Amino acid sequence: MEPQTPPPAADAIEIAIITGMSGAGRSTAIHALEDLGWEAVDNLPLALIPRLAEPGAAAGRPLALGLDTRTRGFSTKAVIEAVARLRATPGVAPSLVFMDASDAALIARYAETRRRHPVAPDEDVALGVARERDILSALRARADVLIDTSDMSPHTLKAAIRARLAHDRTPGLSLSVQSFSYKRGAPPEADMVIDCRFLRNPHWDAALRPLDGRDAAVAAYVAQDPLFAPFFEKLSELAVMLLPAYKAEGKAYFCIALGCTGGRHRSVALAEKLTRRLGMEGWRVNLRHRELEGRAAAGPERGAS
Repeated sequence: MEPQTPPPAADAIEIAIITGMSGAGRSTAIHALEDLGWEAVDNLPLALIPRLAEPGAAAGRPLALGLDTRTRGFSTKAVIEAVARLRATPGVAPSLVFMDASDAALIARYAETRRRHPVAPDEDVALGVARERDILSALRARADVLIDTSDMSPHTLKAAIRARLAHDRTPGLSLSVQSFSYKRGAPPEADMVIDCRFLRNPHWDAALRPLDGRDAAVAAYVAQDPLFAPFFEKLSELAVMLLPAYKAEGKAYFCIALGCTGGRHRSVALAEKLTRRLGMEGWRVNLRHRELEGRAAAGPERGAS
């Protein structure tokens, strides 16, 4: 379970310090907040950060501040100290946001863009990724919000930024329900992981195999499993019981991840149904089908689910 950051007090200056691995989506995150009305400043020299907390400096707008290893005066120690000073300043609500991705994803992104890695401009990209991960490890460990973009499209990343950072100014809980494939592992941001692989599998029905869990025929097939109804009822009751407690605890974000073999049929059908059920209970839910998004971006792909 990753760190959470609660919504700030209504009169606080909200400052999100966004850093992380090069290629992990830092710029996309900053632009997403800028589109939501935040003031965005990228690569401001670290020595100038204290001025952001001065009265009137933010003009009532939340601030997204981007930092990376190329920022003037950058060091892990300096960033940690700057965040600590902001936390000690009355009327300021800082959060440290770390953008991350797997080494394989970062290397692939650099290969696609043919850009040089800023930490190893004249060396292999893999060496730059490893070197930067070592440099930033202490910041990652201290992050208030950790976002792993390995399997995220830019659109999905923007939705994640909205869910975790663009709070309204009243206490609340941003709720996400996500389907996934166990072949690719559970989402790192998941707070609750549910295994759906015991349910009957539409993959073995030739007529249903090309469809996905959003299709009524697939959903009906899965629901015909004798265990489905009692399982879904108990899962719904558990979520309905626990979510208010997490909200009262001050959590800002909660992710329920539902997995099956391929992330195409069973987990998708269950995620759709659970989202509707939680909506009936008054929760606003961000629904994501990780593997379907990946297939949409990459084109048709075969696989069991």
